[in-house]
Amino acid sequence: MAQENIKDSEVDIVIGALQSDLTEFFNAWRPIFSRFHLIIVKDPDLKEELVIPKGFDHHVYTKSDIDRVVGSSTSLFFSGYSCRYFGYLVSRKKYIISIDDDCLPARDSNGNLVDAVGQHIINLTTPATPFFFNTLYDPYCEGVDFVRGYPFSLRSGVNCALSCGLWLNLADYDAPTQALKPEHRNSHYVDAVMTVPTRALLPVSGINIAFNREVVGPALFPGLRLAREGKLRWETIEDIWCGMCAKVVCDHLGLGVKSGLPYVWRKEKGNPIESLKKEWEGVKLMEEIVPFFQSVRLPRTAATTEDCLLEISKALKEQLKNSDPLFARAAEAMQEWVKIWKAAGTGPSAPGV
Repeated sequence: MAQENIKDSEVDIVIGALQSDLTEFFNAWRPIFSRFHLIIVKDPDLKEELVIPKGFDHHVYTKSDIDRVVGSSTSLFFSGYSCRYFGYLVSRKKYIISIDDDCLPARDSNGNLVDAVGQHIINLTTPATPFFFNTLYDPYCEGVDFVRGYPFSLRSGVNCALSCGLWLNLADYDAPTQALKPEHRNSHYVDAVMTVPTRALLPVSGINIAFNREVVGPALFPGLRLAREGKLRWETIEDIWCGMCAKVVCDHLGLGVKSGLPYVWRKEKGNPIESLKKEWEGVKLMEEIVPFFQSVRLPRTAATTEDCLLEISKALKEQLKNSDPLFARAAEAMQEWVKIWKAAGTGPSAPGV
């Protein structure tokens, strides 16, 4: 199996803690998480002490740690769901798996517990095929192969840098769709993984995600928070923005992105009114953001993820400067994030890393 190709010591599991009592969460994940080091980032807005059961190799980062690493003037941008990005920043491992604290392990169609970490590792350590779609999904899965007509020259694939998992129960709907389908729950388990084709975008969610930090880590960042946008209006669009940045980077660098397995079970019930407060500005601007990311092309001189982010920020400023002031601020935020990432990577390691 592919997970035998890496060591447990090469993996960090990042958990953004938005609730204080994590007993149910950790006990449910114990069979899967107990082998790995855990980075737990406490939401700076959470006042209560975290309750974490014994038996895990973990380190908790709090607001004081965030202040020390990035400075108090920047630390406020790591609140709410965005606290997970601080975990990405301080990790020194090759692979990061990030699962939100309102998610429990899922069960497959046969009732077996899904090893989300193991499946993410399989996705990241087997090739991706972004340049020609295989109609039987991932040709590297057991029992699957390339279909007739698939070019032999492309069958070796490319490295996969980003694995986007799914979830059962609460469907990933925007606020208007939630309001129209308040009782709808996702119960359909699809046993499939596919490579997202090159030049195709996707709405990435940080709820259940894994990536190769060494090659694409800087592309996972709280861009709209750093752009000084209001906390309420952007929270649910945050990871979609950075996901489009990450996909453009992967396409340019010849890296793969996979979507599908693994599933988790999301407990959150969803509140369309609260969701609308958090995403109404983003929903409107998506109609301008998507065409930009679809059309942007990066120069050959952009050889690293940091280079790519700086080039995307430059294009953002030039092409959308007259559209909305947000885009200029977002471009500046991307440049600021590259500086933060480089400083955190070259400075002393944070405690527990």
